[in-house]
Amino acid sequence: MEIKKVGVVGCGLMGRGIAEVSARSGYEVVVSEVNQELLDKGIAEINRSLSRGVDRGKIGQEEKDAILGRIVGTVSMEDFKDCNIVIEVIVEKMDAKKDAFRTLDGVCPQDTILTSNTSCLSITEMAMATKRPDKVTGLHFFNPAPVMKVAELVTTIVSSEETVETVKAFGQSLGKTVVITQDQPGFIVNRLLVPFLFDAMRMYESGLATREDIDQGVVGGLNHPMGPLTLADLIGLDTLCLLGDAMYEELKDPKFSPPILLKKMVIAGQLGRKSGKGFYDY
Repeated sequence: MEIKKVGVVGCGLMGRGIAEVSARSGYEVVVSEVNQELLDKGIAEINRSLSRGVDRGKIGQEEKDAILGRIVGTVSMEDFKDCNIVIEVIVEKMDAKKDAFRTLDGVCPQDTILTSNTSCLSITEMAMATKRPDKVTGLHFFNPAPVMKVAELVTTIVSSEETVETVKAFGQSLGKTVVITQDQPGFIVNRLLVPFLFDAMRMYESGLATREDIDQGVVGGLNHPMGPLTLADLIGLDTLCLLGDAMYEELKDPKFSPPILLKKMVIAGQLGRKSGKGFYDY
């Protein structure tokens, strides 16, 4: 199946990034939000992102206008009715995702592929909420979606080979290196990353080293672009807590259980960059 029109459910941080990279790659895009205020905010952020590209000489004004012209915002799921692929990018809660998939299943033609950007939740469970489980996969992008070069394609035991190949080709058309993984908690990247970040938090919590020395040690000693505590603040401490809880629920491995300090910071509203305070102040 040829993909010409892309749907994106959710215009938050990840949703708007996926909408932008899809439009940059020449696709017509429909992106939704639950209300007009959030939709307007998301579209404005896409505009700002593209404007930065113009300022830096990466794209011209005409190209920016053309990209924006390929993006249509909506507050109605009905507007996904003629999309060839739809990417769900809403809150990391299974009940909400299953509701979205049921709605999309009723709106979209039977050959439309449905995917989720979830970073850890079961794609199989979402697929079975539809009448087309063979046409459901995960397609997990990384933040910021227009910049990061990898996307995880998550296959289930009911995903058809044709669907997997189509989604892989779509991801590659966005300029991504597509890595394929089975439907297991955390997939590839977060299965490795979350315990690493949690260990850094426990190290800081125990007083073994300062936050700065932990981060500088990893940057200089492992050649990472940023330290684990800085990265945690960028991802969002609430997001990491949800990730850890979901993975621990499935795997029962203590290394995925969020550290006590992380839980307390989330309760206190210290969520990282998004709130202005996390392991560092912003």
